[in-house]
Amino acid sequence: MLRTMHETAQISGPNVAGQEEILTPEALRFLAELARRFEPRRKELLARREQRQAELDAGKLPDFLPETADIRRSDWKVAPIPPELADRRVEITGPVDRKMIINAMNSGANVFMADFEDSNSPTWENNIGGQVNLRDAIRRTITFESPEGKQYKLNEEVALIFVRPRGWHLIERHCQVDDEPISGSLFDFGLYFFHNAPLFKAGTAQRPCFYLPKMESYLEARLWNDVFHFAQDYLHIAHGTIRATVLIETILAAFEMDEILFWLRDHSAGLNCGRWDYIFSYIKKFRNNPAFLLPDRAQVTMDKDFLAAYVQLLIETCHRRGIHAMGGMAAQIPIKSDPAANEAALEKVRQDKLREVTAGHDGTWVAHPGLVGIAKAIFDAHMPTPNQIDKLPGASVTQADLLRPTKGTITEAGLRLNLNVGIRYLEAWLVGNGCVPINNLMEDAATAEICRSQIWQWRKHGAKLDDGRSITADLIREFMADEFHKITGAAGPEKYYTRRFATAGELFEEMLTDDEFQEFLTLRAYDFVD
Repeated sequence: MLRTMHETAQISGPNVAGQEEILTPEALRFLAELARRFEPRRKELLARREQRQAELDAGKLPDFLPETADIRRSDWKVAPIPPELADRRVEITGPVDRKMIINAMNSGANVFMADFEDSNSPTWENNIGGQVNLRDAIRRTITFESPEGKQYKLNEEVALIFVRPRGWHLIERHCQVDDEPISGSLFDFGLYFFHNAPLFKAGTAQRPCFYLPKMESYLEARLWNDVFHFAQDYLHIAHGTIRATVLIETILAAFEMDEILFWLRDHSAGLNCGRWDYIFSYIKKFRNNPAFLLPDRAQVTMDKDFLAAYVQLLIETCHRRGIHAMGGMAAQIPIKSDPAANEAALEKVRQDKLREVTAGHDGTWVAHPGLVGIAKAIFDAHMPTPNQIDKLPGASVTQADLLRPTKGTITEAGLRLNLNVGIRYLEAWLVGNGCVPINNLMEDAATAEICRSQIWQWRKHGAKLDDGRSITADLIREFMADEFHKITGAAGPEKYYTRRFATAGELFEEMLTDDEFQEFLTLRAYDFVD
């Protein structure tokens, strides 16, 4: 167990190979400075989230802010796009393990989003190991040997790295400053920036680029902007060196896209449709309002109602401000054992990417290297230029458009699928894997959150299945026992007793049947990882 103290920055956790090169006295000093300067504001903004939720619970619906109308009306642009960021037509995402980084950077994608958030289980080993891996990747020294002896190394041409730190709501309990755990956002950002930004200044590595998750207001974007200015000053790097894309993945942030870009205008690399977290946010924020019940998640698609309006507004906003509007994730993974099923899955990817590029997106996300070529072919055919920022859809999106719920049915199959995916994902997360292939889809924390929040809201309001049965706590427990038996039976006795199935089942049931809604599955489950 390592325990280090430097100017009240305390680090504790199991030993991880290479950590002494990451957790240096100088890096710890930087983390302490970040925490002392910005932690009070972070906590204030989290308290503001609670206040806004109380307003929603009381029936007040979100709307465009009257006090920032001038920002929305004014004709301004973000800083010019650096040449190396002009073409981002295909981006691949994944956790920060060593093999994944190499495969993603070699995949042919323009960008690899290295993820400390939804596809990463925040064990100390994963978080510190990820920093070690990214340090080596930036320096192009990263290699990996599989247990079978297969060698992995970087190609000559590789994807640009964007790093996604954890959201403002998460902490890193293994790092404390003045006896308080540091923000997971500041910890992930701080270590990566401190060790790798000087290489850009020296001309030996790419600029520091980030994806910023789960913000709920422009005030949270303004906090990030202040963090960037301080960090650049601290390392004597020019302002505007950092570039960051904001994931619009909360319903509240959708009403403040212009304001978010405005406050990050010197550092902006655009906005992204974080579709899965956006659906989760829609359910979560309106959880106490029965008018916002959604059907089975398979029926909640990007081409209609609140999601279609969100896409239109994001593209219009970004292009008006001269910056990229990035599309969402294709979660499908190749199905090697079933050619017919594989072709059907790939066709879904093609149609999804065709919808995005014709709508006006400048790039898109995939979860598997096998999808890079498919997504690229669609964008190449319909976007011959590096981007299509000059395309203005002319959308006129209203408050009602952004709030309109998708209509459909709630089925037993949909309820059971949510239970099955939720248990399986949470169990994998508890043993250190945050990116989990389930039913030929790559599931992460966002999709597990949809499963959880849907079931909670259905139960809260006594929603009915299409066969007339009400969704009650007893029905959830009955179906959950069935799904748990299927999952553990397939896993077998050895895995059941050596992994975390029982804990996952207990936690998931608790979060589905409690009267109080847990804001984030990952916050509740963080107590159970090392």
